[in-house]
Amino acid sequence: MIRHAKLSDIPQIMTVVKACTREMIGRDIYQWNDLYPSRQAFENDLERKELFVLEADSEIVGAIVISSLMDEEYKAVRWLTQNGANSYIHRLCVHPDHQGRGHAGRMMAFAEQLARGKGLVSVRLDTFSRNKRNQRFYEKRGYKRLGDIFFPKQSGHPFHCYELVL
Repeated sequence: MIRHAKLSDIPQIMTVVKACTREMIGRDIYQWNDLYPSRQAFENDLERKELFVLEADSEIVGAIVISSLMDEEYKAVRWLTQNGANSYIHRLCVHPDHQGRGHAGRMMAFAEQLARGKGLVSVRLDTFSRNKRNQRFYEKRGYKRLGDIFFPKQSGHPFHCYELVL
């Protein structure tokens, strides 16, 4: 079940994030670290009602941020659609113990359907250039790779931007 997150969910979300961070670092993917994503970032997402969780067997196994806000870094990207009627995906995570079961796909389908229901024209996101698994995941969903952006506090490597036209 996918639902809006509550403040009481934040500790479980952070447990998922820490597990994902360890798993990625174990694969030499330094996409997340001790500073990002932070508890404060999720609390801000929660305040904007943009944070959702995925529950399986009454346990939070994943989270996703579905936002209408365009990050400053995204302004330089040559998107496929005009700015204004777009949805932005951030901090998608599924606990490593629950990966490979279609949970990420369900959360993305939920986000895409939510955007369609609001009459938006596209869904945009970024993923780490060293995370080939994520890149294949988004490309199989029909997302088109566009420009690169940088988040120096996370990595010196670029993040690829993707867009799905709805």
